[in-house]
Amino acid sequence: MEYLVIFEECNGGGYSAYVPDLPVCFTVGDTLEDTKENIKEAIELYLEDLKETGKEIPQPPHKMAEYIAVAA
Repeated sequence: MEYLVIFEECNGGGYSAYVPDLPVCFTVGDTLEDTKENIKEAIELYLEDLKETGKEIPQPPHKMAEYIAVAA
């Protein structure tokens, strides 16, 4: 399964990431690659917790993202 992940560069350095379809599933990292690894682990742990507690795993993911070009 794939989830949309939003990455943001932090003002003080590093990156943060969150998953809009999985509330409170987020992480940070020193580099973008670190952050990608961290968010994958965070998603896996989040889904594992849902399974262990008998909660439903959100399927299919509902959030999407796309760049839209406009004249500026």
